[in-house]
Amino acid sequence: MSTHRPRGPYAKTAARRREILDAALAAYAEAGSRGVSVRDIAQRVGMTDAGVLHHFGSREALLTAVIEARDTAAAETYSPETVLWRTELLTRNAATPGLVKLFLDIAAAAADPDHPGHAFFTERYRALRTQLAALLLGGPPADRHEPADEEPVDEEPADDEPAAREPAAARDADWAARVLLAATDGIQLQWLLEPSIDMAGDIGLLRDVLLEVLDQPKA
Repeated sequence: MSTHRPRGPYAKTAARRREILDAALAAYAEAGSRGVSVRDIAQRVGMTDAGVLHHFGSREALLTAVIEARDTAAAETYSPETVLWRTELLTRNAATPGLVKLFLDIAAAAADPDHPGHAFFTERYRALRTQLAALLLGGPPADRHEPADEEPVDEEPADDEPAAREPAAARDADWAARVLLAATDGIQLQWLLEPSIDMAGDIGLLRDVLLEVLDQPKA
């Protein structure tokens, strides 16, 4: 007796969803800040609007899935360390204002507990806060401060400079992570209104300020 499970309809549905999401990502990446309609996406995959939405249940669920797909693609390219210390992801985002606007629109709408993206965004921010707090608590990697083509010099920490962060600083790192995430979302909104803003530069400066705050000795 065969042990193979019927995969045809399920595989086709998953492949169709992937095709729709790829088309939507491309549409938003190319759209600038003008927005994208379900019809725009449907035309790219040769389907009707209703056919596209059938695979996701609603327009809001479709757009949430687009953001999930964007995050998945970013995670495959950028590590949390790269995002924090080199802010390369924000530089990339500057090339796709349509996706930036979609993210901000859906993130705001997902504050409603009944929105299809509510659980996703709640967990997304929770996970990002945890990752960022751990990275901030550990401090910047040594190679961020070493001049190019020079051998690193081993130095003893000064008497008033703690060699490692105290466990009590974890609460401050959680706060810093929340501030950094809030600023990242906020600077993207300002950038949509004023594209001359250097998102990556501004967030990099804020990160360094927050690191200095975390390094301050506690009374």
